[in-house]
Amino acid sequence: MSDKKMSSSRRQHLKSLMLQIAQWVIEAEAIQAEEEKNRYMDENVPSLSVPGSMQELQDLCKKLHQQIDTVDEQRYDTQSKVAKSDKEIEDLKIKLQDLKGKFKKPVLKRVRMSADAMLQALLGSKHKVSMDLRSNLKQVKKEVKEEVKDAADWRKNIEDKAGMDGRKKMFESDP
Repeated sequence: MSDKKMSSSRRQHLKSLMLQIAQWVIEAEAIQAEEEKNRYMDENVPSLSVPGSMQELQDLCKKLHQQIDTVDEQRYDTQSKVAKSDKEIEDLKIKLQDLKGKFKKPVLKRVRMSADAMLQALLGSKHKVSMDLRSNLKQVKKEVKEEVKDAADWRKNIEDKAGMDGRKKMFESDP
C-alpha cells in the first residue's frame, strides 16, 4: 500500500465518509444522553401535580424543602469526601517525593520587570500604583558643623598635659 499513492478524489471520498460516520455517532450519543437524562429524571423526580388548595400547596412546599435539605446534605458529604481525598492525594505525593530522594529544582528564568509592572501584576490592573522610589526617600539636609579652631587652644592643652603635672591635672579634673 505504501508503493501506491491514493488519488485526491479517493482521499476526499474517504474523508467525507468518515465525517458522515462521525456525525451519525455524535447524533446517536446525543439521543442516548437525552434518553438517559429523561430516565434519571423519571426515577428520581416524580411528576409535579399542583394541588388546588392552600393546605396541599403548603404540604408540597414542605416536602420539597425536605428534599432540598437531603440533597444539600448529600452534596456537602460528597464535597467533604472529595476534599479529604484531595488532601490524602497531596500527602501521598509529598511522601512519594520524599521517598524518591532529592528534589530536582527546576531552572527558573530570570525575568526583567520594573517595580511598577511587578506591583501591577501582584495587585491587579485595577490598582494604579506608581513606584517612584526617589519621592519616598527622606530629604536630608547636610548641616555643616562649624568648629572653632584656635591655634593657641590646642597648644595650651598639650602644654598643660605634658609631664607629671599634666597627668595629675587630668585625673583631678575628672570628677
